[in-house]
Amino acid sequence: MRALWLTAPGSLELREGPDPVPGPDEVLVRTLHTGISRGTEALVFRGGVPAAQAAEMRAPFQEGEFPAPVKYGYLNVGLLESGQPVFCLYPHQDVYAVPAAAVVPVPPSVPPARAVLAGTVETAVNALWDAAPRVGDRIAVVGGGMVGCCVAALLACIPGVRVEVVDPLDRSVVAAWGARWVLPGAASGECDLVVHTSGTSAGLQQSLELLGVEGEVVELSWYGDRPVTVALGGAFHPRRLAVRSSQVGMVAPARRARWSYADRMGLALRLLADARFDELITDSVPFASLPEVLPGILGEPSGLGVRVDY
Repeated sequence: MRALWLTAPGSLELREGPDPVPGPDEVLVRTLHTGISRGTEALVFRGGVPAAQAAEMRAPFQEGEFPAPVKYGYLNVGLLESGQPVFCLYPHQDVYAVPAAAVVPVPPSVPPARAVLAGTVETAVNALWDAAPRVGDRIAVVGGGMVGCCVAALLACIPGVRVEVVDPLDRSVVAAWGARWVLPGAASGECDLVVHTSGTSAGLQQSLELLGVEGEVVELSWYGDRPVTVALGGAFHPRRLAVRSSQVGMVAPARRARWSYADRMGLALRLLADARFDELITDSVPFASLPEVLPGILGEPSGLGVRVDY
């Protein structure tokens, strides 16, 4: 068995260990692909998880503690011994054993290589449950990374909406869903709703500035130990603006009584039957090269999804 470990902030290695043996009610999974979650994994890589938030930031099958040494990650697609492909919130590791309840079958309509997006689409689903967009809304998504593009893709399916993805980098891929990519200086104002995913103070500030009267920013960014500065003078109080958190670690309150985590993940996987999501995976790398290439991937903002092939 080989797994990727952060041995110290900024330092990675593949560690070998004994092959896992499934216990009662466990399954053995042989990894086909993992996905890289740039924002969160970059935060972990640089040692930016605040001590007060370490428990909340733990991945379901993380080993070790922040800042390091730690085995981290949560976008894993593999095969059961039966040949059934499954998704699991497991780190970058080539074979592992987990409780059977921890894996979700990948539908036949979804290629395993695309299914690595399931955790990101799940985040987008939860964001829409929190945001409760309405038919015809004028919406901006500020920040066109993986989460922002997935949010825009789902929003654009709502009849009559205007969806703009605001990012200085080319995110024209969202046009496949009917959304529009615009540069920060060209974004349309008077929005009913803004979803912020850029992870920057400037992005949050612009999100507020794009809102119409009594509009709301739904904040998906995770800042870690970085301070956030926003000007709340000007239009914030006269326009009665709002900022609300959305975080995938809990099912949104509007659905929590009826939807489990597995239900939400199952929905995300079914949505991935749409082949347009393939456009959001812009690169792939072999697992064996991950310690060498991951620092560059985490430091490069221009790409979108990166898949690790095993």
